[in-house]
Amino acid sequence: MGGLRIFLADDHSFVRRGIRSLLGSHSDWQICGEASDGREALGKVNELKPDVVILDLNMPELNGLEVTRRVHKMCPQVEVLVLTVQDSEQVMRQVLEAGARGYMLKSDAGDELLTAVETVRRHHLFLSSQTSRMLRGSSAPPAKDDATPKQPLSPRQRQILQLLAEGKSTKEIATALDITVKTAETHRSNIMRKLDLHHVSDLVRYAIRNQVVQI
Repeated sequence: MGGLRIFLADDHSFVRRGIRSLLGSHSDWQICGEASDGREALGKVNELKPDVVILDLNMPELNGLEVTRRVHKMCPQVEVLVLTVQDSEQVMRQVLEAGARGYMLKSDAGDELLTAVETVRRHHLFLSSQTSRMLRGSSAPPAKDDATPKQPLSPRQRQILQLLAEGKSTKEIATALDITVKTAETHRSNIMRKLDLHHVSDLVRYAIRNQVVQI
């Protein structure tokens, strides 16, 4: 009962196995659950209420950024540690603003994962070595289509942006989200207006450059 309960969410089973192996040296830490996509992760975290979630950003169904936002609202006592390959300062800032307690690159996990988990369990911010260097050394301004929109996207719009970037049609989005096609089209138009983009191809490029999806 007194041990640390950890939940793993990554769409690659070999990554989850590697994380389990790294965490295995702590006999009082237990992996209480796992998920291979964002929607599954959200449901299981809500059910299991772990202490720490180790979360990948690029997952099907719901991306890790959206999962982080929802976990933070749904279970604010659960700490989220993002473990990713994305060395983007903008993404890191978005993740931390969404409520994550830690952000580390997978290439740092072998040396720093145990420290990261220990840090976030104590409700302190953790940034891995490469992430900290990236943050200190960054000075370049964002490109126009990488800039933060003046009007932030709503959670529903972020969800639809991911689905559009994954190649879903408005009809497929409407079916997946149980909304009308007209509502899906309205969301798409509002997203493009907020981002000051004019073609769906621009929307896809924005999503890829801002790591909403990864190809």
